[in-house]
Amino acid sequence: MLTLSDVELRRGPQVLFEHASLSIFRGEKVGIVGRNGCGKSSLLALVRGELAPDAGEYSAPPNQRMAWVSQELPSSDATLVDYVLDGDVELRQIEAQIEAASPITDGSHLATLHAEHERMGGCTGKSRAAQMVAGLGFNDGDLNRPIREFSGGLKMRANLGRALMRRSDVLLLDEPTNHLDLDALLWLEDWLRAYPGTLLLVSHDREFLDGVCGRIVHIQAGTVTAYAGNYTQFEIQHAAETQRTQALADKRRREIERVQSFIDRFRAKASKATQAQSRMKWLARLEEIAPLQVESDFDWDFAPPAKLPRPLVTLEQAKTGYGEAVVLRNVTLQISPGDRIGVLGRNGAGKSTLMRTIAGQLNALGGTVTASPDLAVGFFAQVEMEQLDADSTAIEELIRRGGMEVEDWGDQRRRDHLGRFGFRGDRVFEPTRQFSGGERARLTLAILAARRPNLLLLDEPTNHLDFEMRHTLLLALQEFAGAVVVVSHDRALLGSACDRFVLVSNGGVSPFEGDLQDYARWLKSLGADKANDKADSVASALSRREQRRLEAEGRNRLSPLRAEQRRIEKRLEELGKRREQLEQQLADPALYSERPVNEQRKVSREHTDVVAEIDSLESQWLAVSESLESGSV
Repeated sequence: MLTLSDVELRRGPQVLFEHASLSIFRGEKVGIVGRNGCGKSSLLALVRGELAPDAGEYSAPPNQRMAWVSQELPSSDATLVDYVLDGDVELRQIEAQIEAASPITDGSHLATLHAEHERMGGCTGKSRAAQMVAGLGFNDGDLNRPIREFSGGLKMRANLGRALMRRSDVLLLDEPTNHLDLDALLWLEDWLRAYPGTLLLVSHDREFLDGVCGRIVHIQAGTVTAYAGNYTQFEIQHAAETQRTQALADKRRREIERVQSFIDRFRAKASKATQAQSRMKWLARLEEIAPLQVESDFDWDFAPPAKLPRPLVTLEQAKTGYGEAVVLRNVTLQISPGDRIGVLGRNGAGKSTLMRTIAGQLNALGGTVTASPDLAVGFFAQVEMEQLDADSTAIEELIRRGGMEVEDWGDQRRRDHLGRFGFRGDRVFEPTRQFSGGERARLTLAILAARRPNLLLLDEPTNHLDFEMRHTLLLALQEFAGAVVVVSHDRALLGSACDRFVLVSNGGVSPFEGDLQDYARWLKSLGADKANDKADSVASALSRREQRRLEAEGRNRLSPLRAEQRRIEKRLEELGKRREQLEQQLADPALYSERPVNEQRKVSREHTDVVAEIDSLESQWLAVSESLESGSV
């Protein structure tokens, strides 16, 4: 049992939490949540023994085996499979003793060592390491590559595999999914559920926490509180026990109305009941948990694009890759305003290649890729974060990379824009080198939003983002007028933001019929070693493609009606405000006692005209809504 008794922990002069008392029992799987900077990682460091409490006491059983992921990137010549197998320290120690023993002088001891080696599964060690590596998304050809040849993200995957190979009683994981794709995440989720020891998991992935953890520890405002159940159950409990002010309640109502409005529009165009039900379930959960989420410091959305051409991008029998190396062939895909596309596929299948081709960063090697002249791409990827100038401030980066429109903004508008992404006061003048990974991601999103794109390409956008920022991003995507294409391992984002999915596999791109649960079941049914061979069998029937074509035509046909509906709603909002102003003037005695008669008549005539226009527009809105509901023009 791990026990904290009235513990206080500081980071310099800052108190992270105090009076923390907590007991974690053997075999428990505990999720640790809270805002960035609240002390989650410091709590893990305390459990590891790297930090001592500033007050109170922390105790753990003696001789307890503990494993965690190293943050140092390896640069050795060891092969990938050997590097991961090195995590099994006890097995490696036995192997070293066997190698050092002499068959002549240490015969009896050597026999004992071999017996122990067999008991520990030494003969299957490399096989187990290879399975671990495959589960984490490496290819068979990677097994014998030197670890120093891999990218930083793949090295972190190898560090994760090495930690999982270690024989442990307690496993500490801090954001383990940041460098995984969806397939590897699903594999890790299954692995952790079967892990027999105690797990302490820091994560901002709600679906992952729900799938693994049976208890949640929440760090907030210097307090540490434990809740029974998974993350969703924690949200409901936390919301039920927390008092809210009227302002926060109003904000909750507005968020629910925004999502309900989106779902109403979604119903009008949806053809898959599973997707509609997914959105409605998300709204039902939002109504229960919104009191927790409205604490967010972030309040932003994507500004309306300057233009919404249709289509935005069309790929026809496109072949794409790097130099002479072809990654994808015969790709046919059309992206139009309003599309919400999730891209599925195993690591290395070509998801990023597809995204870069759509963005125009890769030229087609064959076929055609046609982009509208008015296309404005907002591409969020790790490379965008890496392009931030470490010596520049947040406001300088916004000016440098935010596009021509930001150049015309005043200083206050720039600061207001950054403030909606959590950069307030003097923080806008801090160099980006001082920013955490989450802050760099937020700044990149702020720059992207300022460009007013009509096509958003999001490649793992939620890495480093906490729950509040993920929630705000999802709400912003719900309202975005352009198209969205997402690659992500965040199932909450994929399930709630995407109307349809495409599968990248075996050098092609095809529609995926079903939701994320179907995708997970499909992966399990194929097995990790057969996934690539059978990927093209999914959703390849000609009738399904024809259905997709008809659905796309229906969306295109109804798009002008949706635009007209939005125009009417905007005009009604403007007229409603004007009517209130005029009615206030008409109710003011000063209008009749102090103003000339012609001004009185002018106000009265305008009020009459405004009321008449409102009545006319409401009739138009009803007619448009009925057409949308019936699916006819």
